[in-house]
Amino acid sequence: MSRPLHLATYLMAYDTRAQALQDRTRAGFLLRAAALAELAHRGDLVEDGRGRVLVAPGVGPAGDPVLDAVLAEVAARRRGWKSWIKRGREETLDAVEQRLAVLGVLTVRDRDPYGPVVPRRPVAMPDPREALDRQLRVAELVRGEEPVGEVAFADAVLAALAAHGQVRLVLSRQEQRTHAGRIAALTARLGERAPGLAKAVDGLGTTMVAAQGGMGGG
Repeated sequence: MSRPLHLATYLMAYDTRAQALQDRTRAGFLLRAAALAELAHRGDLVEDGRGRVLVAPGVGPAGDPVLDAVLAEVAARRRGWKSWIKRGREETLDAVEQRLAVLGVLTVRDRDPYGPVVPRRPVAMPDPREALDRQLRVAELVRGEEPVGEVAFADAVLAALAAHGQVRLVLSRQEQRTHAGRIAALTARLGERAPGLAKAVDGLGTTMVAAQGGMGGG
């Protein structure tokens, strides 16, 4: 089933055994990058001469609540790609979960008033097959030999995010080292419309560590 890139990224990062995201903080970075990549590919976001992101002239609503929220943020202020990946992560993550709940992919449970205090309502994925299939397809893409130029843009982005975002559900550290050249080529696909975004995704691991004061590898 085809999903918008930001929803597909959530599925890729979801641990179906644990019935939770493998790492919510990491997922926030991935979802922001996915939404920006989607908007750049549509031509809604462009770079100016200084590498800052702006909404292209004449762009209207994207028709997706997650993407429209990102467009509104970018329209209000010019920043670089890396800055936009870091900003608004929790809001984007919450919006993606709400969208997946509306679509019936996730169920969101009410907090137990007599249970432990939790920062957000628990989510579950009743049917894990779509998430598992997404993870397998991305892993096979990285390991495979399909010419990078023939890979769908969304699939290339998912592979780049899995690698640079260290999604161990998809790729181990050894696989990331073994297929480093192919990962670099897949990441470069983001540069077709936004060279600065490809660079930001390539440095995603460092960005996550710097923003969080040290994150584990997952």
